[in-house]
Amino acid sequence: MVSTANAFLRHQYGLPLIWLLPALFLSFGFGQLFKFSQRQGCYAPVVVSANYLTIALLLLGYHLATGQLQPAPQALEVGAFIGVTFIGAMLMMTRALELIAVGVVLTSFRLAILIPIWASVWLWGETLTPVQFGGIALSLVALVLMTRGDTQGQRLSPLHSLGLLSLIFVGQGIAFCGMRWVHYAGLDEHFLQVLLFITLTAGLLGGLFTWYQGRRPRRQDLVMGVGIGLYNLVTLSVNLIALSKAPGTLYFPLQGCAVVLLDNLFAQFWWKEPLSRPAMAGAALGVLAMLLVL
Repeated sequence: MVSTANAFLRHQYGLPLIWLLPALFLSFGFGQLFKFSQRQGCYAPVVVSANYLTIALLLLGYHLATGQLQPAPQALEVGAFIGVTFIGAMLMMTRALELIAVGVVLTSFRLAILIPIWASVWLWGETLTPVQFGGIALSLVALVLMTRGDTQGQRLSPLHSLGLLSLIFVGQGIAFCGMRWVHYAGLDEHFLQVLLFITLTAGLLGGLFTWYQGRRPRRQDLVMGVGIGLYNLVTLSVNLIALSKAPGTLYFPLQGCAVVLLDNLFAQFWWKEPLSRPAMAGAALGVLAMLLVL
């Protein structure tokens, strides 16, 4: 079955599963590591910042050692832009999780895949078949169901909640578009340089935010951030490679739906968080949606 799917994707998109599947599973793992850090009582902005700075220092050392520090055209521009959107979206999401029901925040965060799908079609000329369009629509329904949560513990008014959720949706959507921009900027061969500027920008801005908050980093926050950074270096690299080979209209709905589906299954069987009936229905729809998108 895997070999058949691999042959189909090669024929349709020139994309072997050797890149697509690891990209999806690594993205899922990043979310689980971040959840683990929260369970350990770590302060999210410090963990996020340390994660990015770890990647930046490793990549800086690599480029210095290999004499490749001279940036390619647009690498700094594209990397800095993505870095700003990355850290902005993450900080807004972690703040919203303190003020708004978790399910609502995650729904807004995951539905941001709509923005890069739209950009892929209208800005970069990618195409959608009617079946794929139906799969994407179904995946959005599945995402809403799988991330559906109650509204208990709301600390903001409905209007303020809507404003913050809209910022998360737009911010994360722009971050996704930035990841896709790497390919259309002709930087596929220089993705490590782009990744250096992404993580350096995000790490420095995250550090400034932590300093502004007057929060002194604890050892456990830094250790967790460094560990996640080592993992995330592989995750971001594989995702950028996958995006260099796959159309955004395929990658983003698959990534969004597959990660949330795995999140729910892992919550059920590892974190012992029982799935609600809407979440189970969403999981079933998610499987169907991924088949249609493919």
